[in-house]
Amino acid sequence: MDLKKLKEYWDKFWFIVWKDDSFKGWLISLAFIFVVVKFVFFPSLSFVTGTIIPLAIVESCSMYHDGNLLSDFDSWWQLNQEKYSEFGIEKNEFESFSFKNGFNKGDILFITGANTKNLEIGDVIIFYAGLNYPVIHRIVKIEEISGVRFFSTLGDHNLGQLGSEKSISEDKIIGKAQLKALPYVGWIKQIFFEAKKPSSERGFCE
Repeated sequence: MDLKKLKEYWDKFWFIVWKDDSFKGWLISLAFIFVVVKFVFFPSLSFVTGTIIPLAIVESCSMYHDGNLLSDFDSWWQLNQEKYSEFGIEKNEFESFSFKNGFNKGDILFITGANTKNLEIGDVIIFYAGLNYPVIHRIVKIEEISGVRFFSTLGDHNLGQLGSEKSISEDKIIGKAQLKALPYVGWIKQIFFEAKKPSSERGFCE
C-alpha cells in the first residue's frame, strides 16, 4: 500500500472518529475511546506504576475527615487520638503522614506498586481484604515474623479495626496511595453502584 492510499484511509478514519457529527460517528468515537483507555492507557499506566490498579476510586467514607478539604486537623485529632494512641501513634507523628486530612468518597487516588520492605506506619495502602472490592486504609502497625512482614491498618473515619485488616500478609497488598489525583471525579462511576449498597453506606460522607 502506497503512502497516498494510507493517508486516504487515515483521513477517513480520523473523520469518522472525531469529526462525524452523526449518531453513528458518535457511537464509533465512544467505542474508540473505550478501546484506547482499556487496552492502551490502563495497561501502559499499570506497567509504569507497577500495580494492577494505578487509579483507585474511593468507594466508602472510611478515610473521611469532617470538612474534607476544609478539615481542621487539630479538631479531628482531638476526637480520634485515642484510637491511634493504642498503636503508639501521637499527634506530631500523624501530622507527618501522607493524607493527614484523609480523603473523600468519590476521590480518585494515584497508586504505585509497593516494595513491602519499604512500607512504613502512616502509609496508605490498597489491599485485598476478602471483600468484593479492595480496601484503602492507613498502616498503624507492622510486625515481622521469620522475616515476613504483616501489616495492620485502620480507616481514619472508622471507630476501630475491621477483622479483615489485621495481620495483612505481603501478598495481599496491591500498592501504595501517592496522591489524590482527581477529587470527587470517581462519582461519575460511583453513582451507578450506590443503590446496591446498604442504606447506611449510600450518599456523601458526613
